[in-house]
Amino acid sequence: MNKPATANPVFSEVLQHIQQARHKIFSQANTALIDLYWLIGKTISHKVQSEAWGKGVVTELARYIAQNAPDIKGFSDKNLWRMKQFYETYQADEKLSTLVRDLPWTHNTIIFSRCKSAEERTYYLSIARNDRLSKRDLERQIDAAQFERSLLSAKLSPLARELHPDIQQTFKDQYVLEFLGLPETHSENDLQTALIRHMKGFILELGGDFIFMGEQFRLQVGNQDFYIDLLFYHRGLSALVAFELKIGKFSPEHMGQLSFYLEALDRDVKKPHENPSIGVLLCRDKDDEVVEYALSRNLSPTLIAQYQLQLPDKKLIQAKLHELLAQELEGE
Repeated sequence: MNKPATANPVFSEVLQHIQQARHKIFSQANTALIDLYWLIGKTISHKVQSEAWGKGVVTELARYIAQNAPDIKGFSDKNLWRMKQFYETYQADEKLSTLVRDLPWTHNTIIFSRCKSAEERTYYLSIARNDRLSKRDLERQIDAAQFERSLLSAKLSPLARELHPDIQQTFKDQYVLEFLGLPETHSENDLQTALIRHMKGFILELGGDFIFMGEQFRLQVGNQDFYIDLLFYHRGLSALVAFELKIGKFSPEHMGQLSFYLEALDRDVKKPHENPSIGVLLCRDKDDEVVEYALSRNLSPTLIAQYQLQLPDKKLIQAKLHELLAQELEGE
Protein backbone atom coordinates (compact mmCIF):
# COMPACT_ATOMS: atom_id res chain seq x y z
CA MET A 1 0.00 0.00 0.00
CA ASN A 2 1.34 3.43 -0.95
CA LYS A 3 2.28 5.74 1.90
CA PRO A 4 0.42 9.09 2.06
CA ALA A 5 2.40 11.92 0.43
CA THR A 6 4.20 14.21 2.84
CA ALA A 7 2.65 17.66 3.14
CA ASN A 8 4.78 20.24 1.37
CA PRO A 9 3.90 23.83 0.34
CA VAL A 10 5.58 23.32 -3.03
CA PHE A 11 3.47 20.19 -3.68
CA SER A 12 0.34 22.21 -3.00
CA GLU A 13 1.52 24.93 -5.38
CA VAL A 14 2.21 22.42 -8.17
CA LEU A 15 -1.22 20.83 -7.69
CA GLN A 16 -2.83 24.27 -7.87
CA HIS A 17 -1.04 24.96 -11.18
CA ILE A 18 -2.32 21.65 -12.56
CA GLN A 19 -5.89 22.37 -11.50
CA GLN A 20 -5.79 25.90 -12.94
CA ALA A 21 -4.42 24.60 -16.24
CA ARG A 22 -7.11 21.91 -16.43
CA HIS A 23 -9.80 24.51 -15.81
CA LYS A 24 -8.30 26.78 -18.50
CA ILE A 25 -8.15 23.92 -21.01
CA PHE A 26 -11.75 22.94 -20.27
CA SER A 27 -12.90 26.56 -20.56
CA GLN A 28 -11.14 27.05 -23.90
CA ALA A 29 -12.48 23.75 -25.24
CA ASN A 30 -16.02 24.65 -24.17
CA THR A 31 -15.78 28.08 -25.83
CA ALA A 32 -14.55 26.49 -29.05
CA LEU A 33 -17.42 23.98 -28.98
CA ILE A 34 -20.05 26.68 -28.40
CA ASP A 35 -18.54 28.75 -31.23
CA LEU A 36 -18.78 25.70 -33.50
CA TYR A 37 -22.44 25.14 -32.62
CA TRP A 38 -23.10 28.84 -33.20
CA LEU A 39 -21.48 28.66 -36.66
CA ILE A 40 -23.42 25.53 -37.62
CA GLY A 41 -26.66 27.06 -36.33
CA LYS A 42 -25.97 30.22 -38.34
CA THR A 43 -25.30 28.22 -41.50
CA ILE A 44 -28.50 26.18 -41.19
CA SER A 45 -30.56 29.25 -40.31
CA HIS A 46 -29.36 31.15 -43.37
CA LYS A 47 -29.87 28.14 -45.64
CA VAL A 48 -33.42 27.69 -44.36
CA GLN A 49 -34.15 31.31 -45.23
CA SER A 50 -32.28 31.59 -48.54
CA GLU A 51 -32.58 28.08 -50.01
CA ALA A 52 -35.62 26.76 -48.12
CA TRP A 53 -33.75 23.99 -46.35
CA GLY A 54 -36.17 21.72 -44.53
CA LYS A 55 -36.08 18.72 -42.23
CA GLY A 56 -35.07 16.44 -45.07
CA VAL A 57 -31.92 18.40 -45.91
CA VAL A 58 -30.88 18.70 -42.25
CA THR A 59 -31.46 14.96 -41.77
CA GLU A 60 -29.27 14.34 -44.83
CA LEU A 61 -26.57 16.59 -43.31
CA ALA A 62 -26.66 14.62 -40.05
CA ARG A 63 -26.36 11.36 -42.00
CA TYR A 64 -23.45 12.75 -44.02
CA ILE A 65 -21.56 13.73 -40.84
CA ALA A 66 -22.21 10.32 -39.27
CA GLN A 67 -21.02 8.42 -42.36
CA ASN A 68 -17.91 10.48 -43.02
CA ALA A 69 -16.84 11.02 -39.38
CA PRO A 70 -18.37 8.14 -37.38
CA ASP A 71 -16.22 8.93 -34.34
CA ILE A 72 -17.81 12.39 -33.97
CA LYS A 73 -20.93 12.41 -31.79
CA GLY A 74 -23.56 15.03 -31.03
CA PHE A 75 -24.60 16.02 -34.55
CA SER A 76 -27.93 14.27 -34.96
CA ASP A 77 -30.64 16.07 -36.91
CA LYS A 78 -32.32 16.91 -33.59
CA ASN A 79 -29.16 18.57 -32.27
CA LEU A 80 -28.57 20.40 -35.56
CA TRP A 81 -32.04 21.96 -35.26
CA ARG A 82 -31.15 22.93 -31.67
CA MET A 83 -28.04 24.71 -32.96
CA LYS A 84 -30.25 26.65 -35.38
CA GLN A 85 -32.58 27.58 -32.51
CA PHE A 86 -29.55 28.52 -30.37
CA TYR A 87 -28.22 30.91 -33.02
CA GLU A 88 -31.61 32.47 -33.78
CA THR A 89 -32.35 32.99 -30.07
CA TYR A 90 -29.20 35.04 -29.39
CA GLN A 91 -28.07 36.47 -32.73
CA ALA A 92 -29.58 39.92 -32.08
CA ASP A 93 -28.31 40.25 -28.51
CA GLU A 94 -24.55 40.79 -28.29
CA LYS A 95 -24.54 40.68 -24.47
CA LEU A 96 -26.24 37.29 -24.30
CA SER A 97 -24.24 35.85 -27.19
CA THR A 98 -21.16 36.53 -25.06
CA LEU A 99 -22.64 34.97 -21.91
CA VAL A 100 -23.54 31.71 -23.63
CA ARG A 101 -19.88 30.98 -24.37
CA ASP A 102 -19.17 30.69 -20.64
CA LEU A 103 -21.60 27.80 -20.15
CA PRO A 104 -21.66 24.15 -21.27
CA TRP A 105 -23.93 23.24 -24.16
CA THR A 106 -26.31 21.31 -21.88
CA HIS A 107 -26.87 24.43 -19.73
CA ASN A 108 -27.48 26.50 -22.85
CA THR A 109 -30.04 24.09 -24.28
CA ILE A 110 -31.95 24.12 -20.97
CA ILE A 111 -32.05 27.91 -20.89
CA PHE A 112 -32.94 28.71 -24.50
CA SER A 113 -35.52 25.92 -24.70
CA ARG A 114 -37.29 26.70 -21.40
CA CYS A 115 -37.05 30.49 -21.02
CA LYS A 116 -39.57 32.67 -22.82
CA SER A 117 -38.02 36.14 -22.73
CA ALA A 118 -34.63 37.80 -23.11
CA GLU A 119 -34.88 39.00 -19.50
CA GLU A 120 -35.47 35.47 -18.22
CA ARG A 121 -32.62 34.07 -20.33
CA THR A 122 -30.29 36.81 -19.09
CA TYR A 123 -31.17 36.00 -15.49
CA TYR A 124 -30.47 32.27 -15.74
CA LEU A 125 -27.36 32.69 -17.88
CA SER A 126 -25.96 35.07 -15.27
CA ILE A 127 -26.68 32.98 -12.18
CA ALA A 128 -25.58 29.75 -13.90
CA ARG A 129 -22.23 31.37 -14.66
CA ASN A 130 -21.73 33.36 -11.46
CA ASP A 131 -22.90 30.61 -9.08
CA ARG A 132 -21.40 27.80 -11.19
CA LEU A 133 -24.65 25.89 -11.16
CA SER A 134 -24.70 22.23 -12.08
CA LYS A 135 -27.23 21.05 -14.68
CA ARG A 136 -29.42 19.70 -11.88
CA ASP A 137 -29.24 22.93 -9.87
CA LEU A 138 -30.06 25.03 -12.94
CA GLU A 139 -33.13 22.91 -13.70
CA ARG A 140 -34.20 23.21 -10.07
CA GLN A 141 -33.94 27.01 -10.19
CA ILE A 142 -36.14 27.15 -13.28
CA ASP A 143 -38.64 24.67 -11.79
CA ALA A 144 -38.74 26.82 -8.63
CA ALA A 145 -39.55 29.97 -10.70
CA GLN A 146 -36.45 31.71 -9.40
CA PHE A 147 -36.69 34.42 -12.08
CA GLU A 148 -40.34 35.22 -11.43
CA ARG A 149 -39.81 35.27 -7.67
CA SER A 150 -36.87 37.65 -8.06
CA LEU A 151 -39.33 40.17 -9.53
CA LEU A 152 -41.57 40.09 -6.45
CA SER A 153 -40.29 42.82 -4.16
CA ALA A 154 -39.11 41.71 -0.75
CA LYS A 155 -40.96 43.30 2.16
CA LEU A 156 -38.31 45.66 3.58
CA SER A 157 -38.24 48.23 6.34
CA PRO A 158 -37.41 51.83 5.25
CA LEU A 159 -34.10 51.70 7.14
CA ALA A 160 -33.07 48.53 5.29
CA ARG A 161 -33.50 50.35 1.97
CA GLU A 162 -31.66 53.40 3.26
CA LEU A 163 -28.65 51.53 4.67
CA HIS A 164 -28.37 49.00 1.85
CA PRO A 165 -29.39 50.51 -1.52
CA ASP A 166 -28.78 47.20 -3.34
CA ILE A 167 -30.76 45.08 -0.89
CA GLN A 168 -33.79 44.74 -3.18
CA GLN A 169 -31.80 42.50 -5.56
CA THR A 170 -30.46 40.38 -2.69
CA PHE A 171 -33.58 39.09 -0.95
CA LYS A 172 -36.82 37.53 -2.16
CA ASP A 173 -40.40 37.78 -0.98
CA GLN A 174 -40.77 33.98 -1.13
CA TYR A 175 -38.29 31.14 -0.57
CA VAL A 176 -38.98 27.66 -1.92
CA LEU A 177 -37.69 24.90 0.36
CA GLU A 178 -39.11 21.79 -1.29
CA PHE A 179 -35.70 20.11 -1.03
CA LEU A 180 -36.09 19.85 2.77
CA GLY A 181 -38.66 17.09 2.43
CA LEU A 182 -40.60 18.35 5.46
CA PRO A 183 -44.24 17.36 6.09
CA GLU A 184 -46.86 20.09 6.12
CA THR A 185 -47.02 19.89 9.92
CA HIS A 186 -43.60 20.53 11.44
CA SER A 187 -41.96 22.39 14.30
CA GLU A 188 -39.50 25.28 14.21
CA ASN A 189 -36.84 22.83 15.39
CA ASP A 190 -37.71 20.50 12.48
CA LEU A 191 -37.34 23.41 10.07
CA GLN A 192 -34.01 24.55 11.52
CA THR A 193 -32.60 21.02 11.61
CA ALA A 194 -33.63 20.40 7.99
CA LEU A 195 -32.07 23.69 6.85
CA ILE A 196 -28.78 22.79 8.53
CA ARG A 197 -28.84 19.33 6.96
CA HIS A 198 -29.52 20.82 3.52
CA MET A 199 -27.42 23.97 3.88
CA LYS A 200 -25.99 23.74 0.36
CA GLY A 201 -29.49 23.78 -1.09
CA PHE A 202 -30.56 26.60 1.21
CA ILE A 203 -27.60 28.79 0.20
CA LEU A 204 -28.35 28.05 -3.44
CA GLU A 205 -31.90 29.29 -2.81
CA LEU A 206 -30.64 32.36 -0.93
CA GLY A 207 -27.90 33.31 -3.39
CA GLY A 208 -24.20 32.69 -3.88
CA ASP A 209 -22.91 35.56 -1.72
CA PHE A 210 -24.28 34.10 1.53
CA ILE A 211 -21.80 32.48 3.93
CA PHE A 212 -23.18 30.38 6.78
CA MET A 213 -21.77 31.33 10.20
CA GLY A 214 -23.74 29.18 12.62
CA GLU A 215 -27.00 27.92 14.08
CA GLN A 216 -28.33 28.98 17.46
CA PHE A 217 -25.72 31.75 17.42
CA ARG A 218 -25.19 32.85 21.01
CA LEU A 219 -25.51 36.49 22.08
CA GLN A 220 -24.79 37.52 25.65
CA VAL A 221 -26.51 40.68 26.83
CA GLY A 222 -26.13 41.53 30.48
CA ASN A 223 -26.39 38.27 32.39
CA GLN A 224 -28.65 36.59 29.85
CA ASP A 225 -28.00 34.45 26.78
CA PHE A 226 -30.00 34.76 23.55
CA TYR A 227 -29.78 32.62 20.43
CA ILE A 228 -30.26 33.55 16.76
CA ASP A 229 -31.73 30.66 14.75
CA LEU A 230 -29.35 31.03 11.79
CA LEU A 231 -26.60 33.58 11.18
CA PHE A 232 -25.07 34.34 7.77
CA TYR A 233 -22.67 36.88 6.31
CA HIS A 234 -23.38 38.45 2.93
CA ARG A 235 -20.23 39.34 1.01
CA GLY A 236 -21.88 41.76 -1.42
CA LEU A 237 -23.61 43.76 1.31
CA SER A 238 -20.73 43.34 3.80
CA ALA A 239 -23.23 42.66 6.54
CA LEU A 240 -24.29 39.99 9.02
CA VAL A 241 -27.72 38.52 8.24
CA ALA A 242 -29.78 37.01 11.08
CA PHE A 243 -32.60 34.59 10.18
CA GLU A 244 -35.41 33.94 12.62
CA LEU A 245 -37.72 31.05 11.72
CA LYS A 246 -41.48 31.04 12.37
CA ILE A 247 -43.68 28.12 11.34
CA GLY A 248 -46.89 30.11 11.73
CA LYS A 249 -48.30 33.32 10.32
CA PHE A 250 -46.38 36.57 10.72
CA SER A 251 -47.27 38.59 13.81
CA PRO A 252 -45.98 42.14 14.48
CA GLU A 253 -44.70 41.05 17.89
CA HIS A 254 -42.01 39.00 16.16
CA MET A 255 -40.31 42.22 15.06
CA GLY A 256 -39.23 43.23 18.56
CA GLN A 257 -37.16 40.10 19.11
CA LEU A 258 -35.43 40.44 15.73
CA SER A 259 -34.63 44.14 16.29
CA PHE A 260 -33.10 43.25 19.65
CA TYR A 261 -30.85 40.65 18.01
CA LEU A 262 -29.67 43.15 15.38
CA GLU A 263 -28.78 45.70 18.06
CA ALA A 264 -26.73 43.07 19.92
CA LEU A 265 -24.99 41.97 16.71
CA ASP A 266 -24.05 45.53 15.80
CA ARG A 267 -22.73 46.32 19.27
CA ASP A 268 -20.88 43.10 20.04
CA VAL A 269 -20.24 41.07 16.87
CA LYS A 270 -20.09 43.36 13.81
CA LYS A 271 -16.60 44.49 12.78
CA PRO A 272 -15.93 48.23 12.30
CA HIS A 273 -15.63 48.01 8.50
CA GLU A 274 -18.90 46.07 8.10
CA ASN A 275 -22.34 47.54 7.41
CA PRO A 276 -25.24 47.36 9.89
CA SER A 277 -26.66 43.87 10.37
CA ILE A 278 -29.84 42.77 8.57
CA GLY A 279 -32.68 40.72 10.02
CA VAL A 280 -34.87 38.29 8.07
CA LEU A 281 -38.05 36.91 9.56
CA LEU A 282 -38.82 33.75 7.58
CA CYS A 283 -42.39 32.66 8.25
CA ARG A 284 -44.79 30.12 6.81
CA ASP A 285 -47.50 32.64 5.99
CA LYS A 286 -48.05 36.39 6.07
CA ASP A 287 -50.67 39.02 5.40
CA ASP A 288 -49.01 41.63 3.16
CA GLU A 289 -51.06 44.50 4.60
CA VAL A 290 -50.09 43.56 8.18
CA VAL A 291 -46.46 43.29 7.04
CA GLU A 292 -46.60 46.76 5.47
CA TYR A 293 -47.96 48.29 8.68
CA ALA A 294 -45.38 46.49 10.81
CA LEU A 295 -42.46 47.60 8.67
CA SER A 296 -43.49 51.18 7.92
CA ARG A 297 -42.08 52.65 11.16
CA ASN A 298 -39.70 49.88 12.10
CA LEU A 299 -36.33 51.34 13.04
CA SER A 300 -34.21 48.26 12.21
CA PRO A 301 -32.97 47.03 8.81
CA THR A 302 -35.35 44.08 8.61
CA LEU A 303 -37.43 42.21 6.07
CA ILE A 304 -40.20 39.64 6.21
CA ALA A 305 -40.29 36.71 3.80
CA GLN A 306 -42.41 33.61 3.38
CA TYR A 307 -41.30 30.03 2.82
CA GLN A 308 -43.13 27.23 1.07
CA LEU A 309 -42.46 23.50 0.92
CA GLN A 310 -43.61 22.75 -2.64
CA LEU A 311 -42.45 23.99 -6.01
CA PRO A 312 -44.55 27.02 -6.94
CA ASP A 313 -47.15 27.29 -9.67
CA LYS A 314 -45.55 29.69 -12.17
CA LYS A 315 -48.95 30.79 -13.44
CA LEU A 316 -49.94 31.99 -9.95
CA ILE A 317 -46.68 33.94 -9.57
CA GLN A 318 -47.10 35.50 -13.02
CA ALA A 319 -50.68 36.46 -12.14
CA LYS A 320 -49.42 38.15 -8.98
CA LEU A 321 -46.80 40.03 -10.98
CA HIS A 322 -49.48 41.27 -13.40
CA GLU A 323 -51.63 42.33 -10.47
CA LEU A 324 -48.76 44.30 -8.90
CA LEU A 325 -47.97 45.94 -12.24
CA ALA A 326 -51.63 46.95 -12.65
CA GLN A 327 -51.61 48.48 -9.15
CA GLU A 328 -48.46 50.46 -9.94
CA LEU A 329 -49.99 51.78 -13.16
CA GLU A 330 -53.15 52.83 -11.30
CA GLY A 331 -51.02 54.71 -8.77
CA GLU A 332 -49.24 56.76 -11.41
